[in-house]
Amino acid sequence: MQETVAVIVPAYNAAATIDDTLHSVRAQTWRALEVVVVDDGSTDATAERARTHAAQDARIRYVRQSNQGVAAARNAGIAATASDFIATVDADDLWAPTKLETQMKAMREGGERVGLVYTWHSVIDARNRIIAQGAASRIEGDVFARICMGNFVGNGSAPLMRRDAIIEAGGYDPGLRAQGAQGCEDLKLYVAIAQRWRFALVPQRLTGYRWTRDNMSSDGRRMLRSYDLVMEPVRAEHGARLAAELDLGRDHIMAWLALRAARYGRFGEAGELLAGLGKRNPGLALRTAVSAPRRWITETLLDHNRQRPHFLTGLPL
Repeated sequence: MQETVAVIVPAYNAAATIDDTLHSVRAQTWRALEVVVVDDGSTDATAERARTHAAQDARIRYVRQSNQGVAAARNAGIAATASDFIATVDADDLWAPTKLETQMKAMREGGERVGLVYTWHSVIDARNRIIAQGAASRIEGDVFARICMGNFVGNGSAPLMRRDAIIEAGGYDPGLRAQGAQGCEDLKLYVAIAQRWRFALVPQRLTGYRWTRDNMSSDGRRMLRSYDLVMEPVRAEHGARLAAELDLGRDHIMAWLALRAARYGRFGEAGELLAGLGKRNPGLALRTAVSAPRRWITETLLDHNRQRPHFLTGLPL
C-alpha cells in the first residue's frame, strides 16, 4: 500500500498557471495524495480554478486565507494535513508524472535519517517551455556545510520532506515577509533541516521551475536582504567553523541575482550586484560579468524559438 503524501499548493493570483500545476499534481504516478490548495487572498479567478479541480478530484481541498505570504500559506496547508510526507509545489510550477514516486523510493531507500529528497529542475517560461536547465547537483547525505555555500535544492517545488523534519525545523518563517524580505523562506527551512537530517537526491529533471518578470525572486535587492537575514543566525552560531562556506554562499547568491537581473534587462541592478561582488570576490565577479551577456543573448533567442521543448512532453525524463 502507498503511504499518503500531502501536497501543499500555495496560490496567490495564480489563475493563469494553476490549472497546469494541478493537472501535473493529479497526473502523479504516486496516487495516494491529499492535496491542499491554500488561496492566499487572491483577487483573480484562482478560487474558481481550484474549486473546479476539487470537484473533479476528491483528493483536492481548497482553503482560503487573508493575504499573509507564501510561508504562512504553506504552514496552513501543512497544518491541514496528517500525512507523514510533505511536498510543496508553487502554483506556477510543474511536476513530471513520476516525481513523487521516485522521491518516495529514494526516501525509503535512504532510511529514517533522510528528511528531504530533492530533484533536479528545468527552468520553464510562461508557456511551459524549457528555457534553461538548473544545476545538476550531486550533493546528498550530511549536507549542512554544503548548503551554507548555496541553495542546491534549487526552489520550493523540488523537495519531498518528512513532516517530522519540517516540524523540528519550525516550519516556514512568515517573519521574513513582515520584514520586507520575502524570498529565502525555502532556504531557511532547508538549512534548519540539514542540521539534523540527511538529504537524498533523485538525479532527474522532474520539477519545472517557472521564471517570469513577476516572480518574487526577480527582485534581487530584496532577495539579498532575505538571504542575509536567513544566514545571520547561522553565521553567529557556526561562523567560526564555516566562515569560508558562508562567505562563498553569499558570493554565489550575488552572482546568481546579477545574472537574473541581466536576464530581465535590469542592468542597473545587475551592475550594482556585480560591483558589490567585486569587492568580495573579484574572480567570481569577472566570470559572472563575462557570462551574463552570453546567457542573456542565448535566453533571448530561446524566447523567440517556438520549437523549444515543452516541459512535460519534450523533456527526456
